Amino acid sequence: MSKLDANSTLKRLQNRYRLVVMNEDTYEEVIKFKLSRLSVYVFLSTVFVVLVGLIIALLVFTPLKYYLPGTGYGNARQMREYKLLKIRTDSMEQALQYKQQYYDDLHKVLNGNVPVLDTNKLTLPKVENQAE
Repeated sequence: MSKLDANSTLKRLQNRYRLVVMNEDTYEEVIKFKLSRLSVYVFLSTVFVVLVGLIIALLVFTPLKYYLPGTGYGNARQMREYKLLKIRTDSMEQALQYKQQYYDDLHKVLNGNVPVLDTNKLTLPKVENQAE
């Protein structure tokens, strides 16, 4: 494969093209543009940079940044309240789990589904009298 010459690539970028917008009914030229690949590339790059700049400016200079999660913005009071609410929610979930376990165990006892513990088979260690 032949290597592209830098002059031919630049020449290809600078070739001029005509873009014509015509009225379909009358075949009248509504507007025409003289373009090159380089000018289209520069235009699209400029539009992209301007849009990115506008979006960043919108986020930095407006209150929208407070609504983005994970950015660390927001006042300290809201963050404190959020942490306290998270702690309370966790403790309420834990208490609910304990109560549910209690009610499940109570339901088992009332229905007689409790396994019988045989206390006769317990082996207790013998205590020797040291006073003899």
